[in-house]
Formats: sequence, C-alpha cells, structure tokens
Amino acid sequence: MVWGIILRSSETPKTLNIDAMKAKFVIRHLSFVVSIAYCLPARHLILLLLAGGLPTAYCFSQQPKEVVDTKAKAILDEVAAKTKSYTSIKAEFGSVTEKKVSNTESKVTETQSGTLQLKGEKYKLEIKGQVIFCDSKTQWTYIKESNEVQINNAPDPKATDDPNPVNIFTLYEKGYKYKYANEEVMNGTKVEVVSLFPLAPDKKAYHTIRLSIDKIKKQIVSVKIMNKNGTINTITVKTFIANSEMPDAMFIFNKAEYKGVEVVDLRDN
Repeated sequence: MVWGIILRSSETPKTLNIDAMKAKFVIRHLSFVVSIAYCLPARHLILLLLAGGLPTAYCFSQQPKEVVDTKAKAILDEVAAKTKSYTSIKAEFGSVTEKKVSNTESKVTETQSGTLQLKGEKYKLEIKGQVIFCDSKTQWTYIKESNEVQINNAPDPKATDDPNPVNIFTLYEKGYKYKYANEEVMNGTKVEVVSLFPLAPDKKAYHTIRLSIDKIKKQIVSVKIMNKNGTINTITVKTFIANSEMPDAMFIFNKAEYKGVEVVDLRDN
C-alpha cells in the first residue's frame, strides 16, 4: 500500500501511518495525477495524487550521470517546472488494484475513487469512508462509519521517497533512476510513459512505477505501481484544477461540524 490512507471497508485500524503506505498510489505533485494518492492495495493509493507540498527544487543529482536517460529527464524537468508554477491543486482520481493470475492475465480486486486538494504541504483527502485533513503539522483522519477522528503528528513528506500525498507529483526527484518507455494514447490523449526504478529495491515492496504524462499539458495523468507480490496499483486522474482558492482552515478538522464525534489523540506529545 502506498500511503496507508485508503482502507478496505472491512478494516478499522486505530492507527494510521502514511509512511507505511508503500507502493499503492503515487502524488509530491506529479502534476497532479491525483495523484491522491498520500498515493495501492486498499490502503495505499491515494495519497499519490493526493497531498503534499508543491515542489520548490527540482534536481536529479541523485542519479549517476552514466545512467541518466536524457529524454526521460527532459520530460520530468518539464513536468516539474509546470507543477512548480501551481499554488494549489484539486484532483479527482480513481484507483484500481489488480492481482496477476497468470503471465498474461490480471484480475481486478478493488476499485476506489476520491478527491485530493493540495496546497504546499497542506492537503485534504476524501476517499472510501474517510476524510484526511493535514495542515502540515497535524493530521486528522475522520472515519465516517464510527464517527471517530484520529489525531497524529503530520508525517514528514521529505523523510521518505515512497509515494505519498505530498510527493506524488514529484516522486521522481529522489531515490529513483528513470527511463523513457514509449508514447501511447490514453483515453484519446497522447501520453509519454516514463518508468521509475528505486535505487534501493531491496527496501521497497514494489519494483517499478510507471508515470503516464500528458504530452501537451505536461501533467501526470496516471501512476502505476508494480509490486513484488504481483499486485498492480493504478491511480488515474479524472479531473485536475490548478490555482484555485483554498483557505488554510479547510485543512484543519473542525470538531463542531461533526456532531458527537469521538476524538482519539494518538500524538506522541
């Protein structure tokens, strides 16, 4: 799972850890392929398109010169420059989890949809019975079924190179080598596909992330995470709106709006 934010309907965890959401949804702003995302198996997807902080620096010095794919780098640089210009991002996305049943056939095991609103490192993610608020310091996870909100310290999006809501759109900046794959048509749109490979594969639950980038708009429209266990998580951006007004208050949980809500404070201090 990529961000651990998206949960299966049968799960009701008491502690959510976005850093544990590994490999299921990739958006620090892949240009908002939402993409969601903090991202995936049921609990990973979304936050990849979802939430984080708009990129402030774009460099690929982590990748040795001898393995740099100049075409892939040029495409990613354009995506980074475009994403950097946004003050906010709102994206509606869908996620699909597939399990390989043979070398040529996969079976869909889960589908989800959600909305991610992102402003710097602040975000609000709505998906499958949950609403996650983050003001960059505190994270509130509201679980509709139990009318409960769990409070945690906000995870540091810069402390990991795994997909999460804050880095989903700039995932390639750190911890990956990249390679241009091909150009194809996706839902009538020409996209360029770039594959990412973790520099420390032994420490990852996935082996490849494929970014599909709108050739004209320079926005990430799809993120596909291929996991070592044979599952494939695909996050697709359905709608993308940049530079809309987002007051800071929308990223803070307002208890007054949720009558009778139970508050569970899981912060260390």
